[in-house]
Amino acid sequence: MKIVILDGYTLNPGDLDWDGLNALGEVTVYDRTSLTDVQEVIERVGGAEVVYTNKTPMPKAVFDACPNIKFVGVLATGYNVVDVAAAKEKGIPVTNIPTYGTAAVGQFAIAMLLEICHHVAHHSDEVHKGRWETNADWCFWDYPLIELAGKTMGVIGFGRIGQATGRIAKALGMRVIANDEYPSEAGKEIAEYVTREELYAQSDVIALHCPLFPSTEGMINKESIARMKDGVIILNNSRGPLIVEQDLADALNYGKVYAAGLDVVSAEPIKGDNPLLGAKNCLITPHISWAPKESRNRLMNIAVENLRAFVNGEPVNVVNK
Repeated sequence: MKIVILDGYTLNPGDLDWDGLNALGEVTVYDRTSLTDVQEVIERVGGAEVVYTNKTPMPKAVFDACPNIKFVGVLATGYNVVDVAAAKEKGIPVTNIPTYGTAAVGQFAIAMLLEICHHVAHHSDEVHKGRWETNADWCFWDYPLIELAGKTMGVIGFGRIGQATGRIAKALGMRVIANDEYPSEAGKEIAEYVTREELYAQSDVIALHCPLFPSTEGMINKESIARMKDGVIILNNSRGPLIVEQDLADALNYGKVYAAGLDVVSAEPIKGDNPLLGAKNCLITPHISWAPKESRNRLMNIAVENLRAFVNGEPVNVVNK
């Protein structure tokens, strides 16, 4: 069985191994494949029966040109890069990795929040520059320092990751409220479910953990921001297009939103003209919430098990049944 991995570098830059897949077939790993050159994708897939992709698109043209494909594995939770309908027409299952990064993504959301509240890296840098040594007082701080206990965290999208963030926020002494289309008993143990409007009005911090659907695209915009508390903090390590970026940048610059912590943006890698790059109090990281070695190792293991289950005639995590 020939197995091709179109863009393996972000999953495994060298600190993991491909042994699990090597045990199942003849593996060819490409660090990166063009995101725009479909012909390159076709040439690299060639006669392979199994194809793994992370962000490399697999449109219908790839399936038409590569008739040997029997299985596609997406090395991520989102699978919009694959034409799943075209794959289904040809009887090709497409699998994803649904649960590998729950703890890591929740942890990262809180890490961004704590950096906004304390600016730990900035103050450490200032100490290393000698500023504390020469300071007239025994301490100094350059930003308002924020205590979270007693404040309200609103989480939009309260599935596994939203609940992970909520649990940490609750441990910090925050009141947690949530908005989700499908309230659960597990969620009720962590948070009070409220309407979206109530969440906007009550939250000191808003964390986005919802999928990108037509109903959620652009949900953070000038109208919704106007209904939020003055000085609200907004966190997004879910999907960039949940936010109308110019509207958020404007709100940061005039102070309606105190700060934002973003691990995702609308176009990735970020473009130089993104208005958030010049916005005040805007922390932006390069889509790394998912990337601790522990979570990448889980991703790798699930990717292997997805293929093993398919080979055994019992496919799992199929997104185009």
